[in-house]
Formats: sequence, structure tokens, C-alpha cells
Amino acid sequence: MPIRYDDHLARFEAACTVEDALPLAEWLEATAAARIDLSACTELHTALLQLLMAARPTVVAGPEDAFLAGWVGPALGGAVPLSSR
Repeated sequence: MPIRYDDHLARFEAACTVEDALPLAEWLEATAAARIDLSACTELHTALLQLLMAARPTVVAGPEDAFLAGWVGPALGGAVPLSSR
């Protein structure tokens, strides 16, 4: 599964597709103080990006992929830190 959920942290790994949207929406709704780690994400479907833009979880690590970081960071209001890897 491209998104692993551990307590209050969702780790996005590899290509995250539209099939991950419903589980992510449910997790974001059910999780107080949700945090996300995008460091291992290589592709992010726009449905997932829209969920993140609406929910505004804390981003603990931005994507390492430069192209993805260039688009996701500004879309999330510049709240994406550089990856800590």
C-alpha cells in the first residue's frame, strides 16, 4: 500500500494513486493532529493533493523528488519542509 498509517502519521511511499483517496479521506477525518511524511513519495495523484489542501495536516517531511516538491510545497501553502532524509 502506497500510504502507511501509523497512529497520527501517514507515510506516502512511491506512486500514490486515486485508489488511495478514500482511505486517506477517512483517516484524515478520524485523526486529530494528523501528520504526513511525503519524503518517499514519487507520484501524488491530484485527488490526494486536494485532500491535503483541504485538511491541512502537518507535513513533517516534504518529497525528495524535486519536481514533486516544486508543485506540492506551493499547493500546500509553502508548509512543506525539506525532506530530512
